[in-house]
Amino acid sequence: MAGQQFQYDDSGNTFFYFLTSFVGLIVIPATYYLWPRDQNAEQLRLKSLRRVHGRCLWYRLRLMKSQQSIVPTLKKAALLFGWAVFLFLAYKVSKLDREYQEYNPYEVLKLEAGASIAEIKKQYRVLSLKHHPDKGGDEAMFMKLAKAYSALTNEESRNNWEMYGNPDGPRVTSFGIALPAWIVDQKNSMLVLLVYGLAFMVILPVVVGTWWYRSIRYSGDQILINTTQLFMHFMYKTPTMNMKRLVMVLTAAFEFDPRSNKEAIIRPTDNIEVPQLIRELGNINVKKKEPPFCYPYSLKARVLLLTHLARMDVSENIEEDQRFVMKKCPALLQEMINVGCQLTMMATSRGGLRAPRLTSIENCMKLSQMVVQGLQEAKSPLLQLPHFEEEHLRYCISKKYKVRTLQDLVSLKDSDRRNMLRFLGEEKYEEVLAVLGSFPYINMETKLQVLDDEDSNNITAGSIVTVTVTLTRKRMSEMFEKEEDAPPPTEETNAEEQGDAKTNKTKVWQNKNKGAKKAAKSKKKKLTKKKPVTQQQAKGDKAKQANGNVGGNDVAAASKVEEDDLSDKGSESDEAEGNKDSPSERDEESDKQSDTEVDEIAGDDEEEWEALQQSIQRREKALLETKSKVTHPVYSLYFPEEKQEWWWLYIADRKEQTLVSMPNHVCTLRDTEEVELKFPAPTKTGNYQYSVILRSDSFMGLDQIKPLKLEVHEAKALMDNHPQWDIPETEEEEDDQEDSDGIEESDEDEEDND
Repeated sequence: MAGQQFQYDDSGNTFFYFLTSFVGLIVIPATYYLWPRDQNAEQLRLKSLRRVHGRCLWYRLRLMKSQQSIVPTLKKAALLFGWAVFLFLAYKVSKLDREYQEYNPYEVLKLEAGASIAEIKKQYRVLSLKHHPDKGGDEAMFMKLAKAYSALTNEESRNNWEMYGNPDGPRVTSFGIALPAWIVDQKNSMLVLLVYGLAFMVILPVVVGTWWYRSIRYSGDQILINTTQLFMHFMYKTPTMNMKRLVMVLTAAFEFDPRSNKEAIIRPTDNIEVPQLIRELGNINVKKKEPPFCYPYSLKARVLLLTHLARMDVSENIEEDQRFVMKKCPALLQEMINVGCQLTMMATSRGGLRAPRLTSIENCMKLSQMVVQGLQEAKSPLLQLPHFEEEHLRYCISKKYKVRTLQDLVSLKDSDRRNMLRFLGEEKYEEVLAVLGSFPYINMETKLQVLDDEDSNNITAGSIVTVTVTLTRKRMSEMFEKEEDAPPPTEETNAEEQGDAKTNKTKVWQNKNKGAKKAAKSKKKKLTKKKPVTQQQAKGDKAKQANGNVGGNDVAAASKVEEDDLSDKGSESDEAEGNKDSPSERDEESDKQSDTEVDEIAGDDEEEWEALQQSIQRREKALLETKSKVTHPVYSLYFPEEKQEWWWLYIADRKEQTLVSMPNHVCTLRDTEEVELKFPAPTKTGNYQYSVILRSDSFMGLDQIKPLKLEVHEAKALMDNHPQWDIPETEEEEDDQEDSDGIEESDEDEEDND
């Protein structure tokens, strides 16, 4: 009876199959993920950015890194070596002899299948004489010939061959293990056991444990959990945080502590260089004994950040540490904003907690702009441009030009701009225009609505309001083109501009409004005396006066017009009723009116349904679509890393200094982006004034604030007995109801005929 047999690979053939598969599983994915990308494409990209970003620190560092780095070469060499090993093993496997071949006695005797017994005997006689051992032949070949002759001439052997593929009957099933026999040899047992124990009991647990303990120290944004807790503590402790305090909290992050982050370095020369920089900077709260602000790592990081904002020259060692601190700052500031938003949400939901003020969160955004541009808070945004120094600003802020922002510089005529920047040569002036033209100009459009509601434009108390903001990015260079293509001003436009200037100077419109308000109040009083007013009208007038929606003259005129319209409509309706002779005409007229009303309602419902479907499709597309965060490189003269243009978009109540909606970090704005901001409407009815704010995380002076007016009405009362819920339980009830309706209609018709 056949059995089973497990054999180790003494010859090493099956081990080559295993080794080839193992090497292939490593080399093929590694080549896809680790093969260096086309260096020429990166060089071409940097070349295209050279005209605008050639003076930026990150651009120069990137060029030096691409020229000096040998990492791509080492990667290529390692991958090529892996492929050489894989191809060698594949070649070795292709040359191995096949050990398991199907036994065919005709092939052994070199006969065609189906040969006769006489041919078999003749061929066996010839080959046996040739390979007989007594005549110097091969003994193994002679045994094969005898076995093949027996399989074809002996009836039992032939049956065994046809049934089991072997003339000797069923054989033992052997399984080959793709490991060489020396691994299980008793002489090598201790060595093999030592290797297995070292690999699976020491190296593997150490690697997994190191990865695990490192990963639990960081959040999803690769920020230390201790840093997040530190930010939460100080933002809760100091709800209103000024810029000086914010810098201290930021530089106390554990990312700058060598005990928590090995990338941070405390050098022996810091004891000499850091005090020198402190003396040059002036008052930076060195004597503050509050931990961790008094720790050496925090003090060093604070000094490096302030020297960066002041654009001071430092030594090479300090400059390397300064670049490390600057690279960490944007992500830390984003984490601080997230912490502020979490505290705000906790304060609004639970109550009793102190939420950070709006100024604290906005100072984080401003500090991000300052870090990227290397400018202090009070400095002019014009210093973001190349070749601009402090002494050059006096040409811009003179009475003749009054240029204080980037928008003012863009709005100047080309001749005035060139005359103002006469301190620049022609090449420098062209470079300034190229850089200014690359700056972003964002067009922001807002749409206020309540989604998933019958009346999406009616905002009720406590409803979820959705503000859809459409952001369109353009370049400042397009503003130049618009001004060049603008037609020359005519006399009418000049007259209008002069009129506007006069009104802006005198501001007479304010006095007129005041007089109009007084006249409106007096006329309203007279109207209330002369004409009796119902309670509902009085409540409406009081609400309008409280909200300040209309003036008294408008109210009086509107009331007169409404009275005239009502009288005209009443007379027309009386005449029409007089002309109608029979009840059938009245029924036809009422049916026509109901049909038109139904058509209008159906049309409105279809429009709302289409808008709802489009919004749902946009949301599904946004969830499924993963957009790249590579937008546009930021022009930053002193930032050591390439930074992309990102924005913060949020709604705030600037009067109460609170956030209305959480800041949305827009990281995918290349050309056009649509962002939805949601917030709960106030619980009290009335008019509210909010602001939709767009802030850059990289540029100074490009923030936008757009007013958002919100009129909150009372929520509709819920209907207890709505017709759509009056559903009969059985078909019999439906038939009974239809019969009863038919009887009532026939009774009404008989009464009308009588």
